[in-house]
Amino acid sequence: MKRLDSKRKNRKTRVSQKAISSKRLRLSVFCSGKYTYGQIIDDDKKETLVFASDKSLAGADQGGKKLTKIEKARLVGEALAKKAEKKKIDEVVFDRSYFRYHGRVKALAEGARQAGLKF
Repeated sequence: MKRLDSKRKNRKTRVSQKAISSKRLRLSVFCSGKYTYGQIIDDDKKETLVFASDKSLAGADQGGKKLTKIEKARLVGEALAKKAEKKKIDEVVFDRSYFRYHGRVKALAEGARQAGLKF
C-alpha cells in the first residue's frame, strides 16, 4: 500500500505542477467512490469560479433509466462548460490530479470539450 501511495503522490505532483504553473485557469477533477466533481480554479486569486458535480445534477436519470457513473461524469463536464461560458471562461488547463486519464476523468473532459471548453 505504501508503494501505491508514493506513486500516487508523485503522479499528483507531476501533473498538478504543470497545471498550476500555467497562466490559465485550472479545471480540477476529483472522483470519489460515488460521485464525480469538477471545478475551475483561479490560482492567482485562490478561488473557485465554477463548480459542478453529479451530486447536484438535475435530471440525472434519463427517462427512468439509471445512468452509469461515466455517463454522469460526461454530464458534469457539460454542466461545467455551460457554467463557465456564462462567466466568459473559454480556455482552461486540465488538472486530473493523481487520477489516470480514463473512465470518469476522460468522460468529464470529453463532455466539457463537446460543450465548448478549450484545453
